[in-house]
Amino acid sequence: MALRILRIAFSSILLAHAATSAAAQARARPDALAGFDAQVARAVSDWQAPGFAIAVVKDGAVVFAKGYGVRDVGSADAVDTHTLFAIGSTTKAMTAAALGMLVDEKKLKWDDPVSKHLPWFELKDPLVTRELTVRDLLTHRAGLPNADFLWYGQAGSRRAILEKAALIEPAYSFRSSFIYQNVMYAAAGAVLEAASGMPFERFFEERIFRPLGMADSLPAMTGLASRANRAEPHFLLDGRAARISNVSVDGVGPAGSVWSSVDDMSKWMRLLLGNGRMDGRQVLSPEVVAELFRPQTMVPREAFYPTASLTRPDWTTYGLGWFQQDYGQVKVDFHTGSIDGMVAICGLIRSEGIGVFILSNLDHAELRHALMLTVFDRLLGRPARDWSGEMRALYASLERQQVEAQARDEAQRTLGTIPSGPLAAYSGQYSDPLHGEVLVTLEPSLGALRLRYGSAFEGRLEHWSFDTFRARWDATWRGTSLASFVRDANGRVNELRLMGAAFSKSEAPR
Repeated sequence: MALRILRIAFSSILLAHAATSAAAQARARPDALAGFDAQVARAVSDWQAPGFAIAVVKDGAVVFAKGYGVRDVGSADAVDTHTLFAIGSTTKAMTAAALGMLVDEKKLKWDDPVSKHLPWFELKDPLVTRELTVRDLLTHRAGLPNADFLWYGQAGSRRAILEKAALIEPAYSFRSSFIYQNVMYAAAGAVLEAASGMPFERFFEERIFRPLGMADSLPAMTGLASRANRAEPHFLLDGRAARISNVSVDGVGPAGSVWSSVDDMSKWMRLLLGNGRMDGRQVLSPEVVAELFRPQTMVPREAFYPTASLTRPDWTTYGLGWFQQDYGQVKVDFHTGSIDGMVAICGLIRSEGIGVFILSNLDHAELRHALMLTVFDRLLGRPARDWSGEMRALYASLERQQVEAQARDEAQRTLGTIPSGPLAAYSGQYSDPLHGEVLVTLEPSLGALRLRYGSAFEGRLEHWSFDTFRARWDATWRGTSLASFVRDANGRVNELRLMGAAFSKSEAPR
């Protein structure tokens, strides 16, 4: 009943705004993007992004597309509209659309129980396992906390990751709230594979990329090395963009593993803005497209983007692979993609035939939001606003808050303590059935401990206070973490607490 009321409410809002939207479209000038090229170039420079690419679609046509900067700070290779970037979580909309194709073919329904297609898949609560639907997988409302530790820097197969979902403690009551959840999109991909009879990578290639002429696109990082025209990831270190290593998302591929170009993604936007039809071919039914963009669940403000403090929406929702908000008198469907050193954003105003896709190879370069909103304002005939400057101020403020929080942690540190035993006592293998394994070793030549957790977190432990150490990760862009050791009643170290998890000591160092 609540969902029905939500849908009726949004239908009323959109009908009420229809006349105003039409008027806004009429106000859009033919030269709406005049000077935009220079504006983008300035923003790219201001944000210190090594490379950047953008495509803008209006009324079924690409009206602007260009690359800026370089693919790698170590080279002069320029970014163009065919340069490959990781599109991150904008992949989720493709996964939802792929499932929609199977809905069109009557191979599944949005409200099918997941167990119908994946009888082996379980969550901790048997009731949720029984009631969980395909729609729930796509709307971040299954009751689970974030569980990216299952795949980030870990080597487990997708099936092994999904089987561990049965060990995750719920964070809230089923369907009562919203926590962004990549693992559930991996489960959605498993449903896609079970119902279609083919791996999701091949499904994307045969049912999305090939029909739309997306020749640049890859469904996963596999095969990326053979593509010369690809961007490398970067992070601002000591105020300068530095190349960092790629992180594979293939473990939860349907949640974010696609690599593509703005040229290809303009075709994807044309399909969605064309009600599932492009170049005379109906790829998705209008009914499925409508369902993809229908608000499915409310998103609490604290779970939405910080940009809401500037755009000031009255409502924030999630569709099937899309965040949603009101922007003035129109509805915006959008989604970001973020993985180490790479960002993306796709923004659509479907009522006006407007689409923007942005890619950059700098970690959390939020000029993506700024330039998306700039395009919207220009094409809607709205007054000019310095979105880039406002976003820089917003994110600088958030960074200062983070620095202040770290300073408070430092102030609470108990100084002048020493570990309660020799460093060798802390070394060993630690494990947890859900979180995996951590290896702590002693490096006698350095007189220090090192910790390794998967392939992403490896670094030296420096003493913090008592039996707590601070891990300084070799991959400096990942920051630091506190690692606390716990002793049993006999004084032996038997537990390690790291990143919110407790790992039991299982053996001595090898």
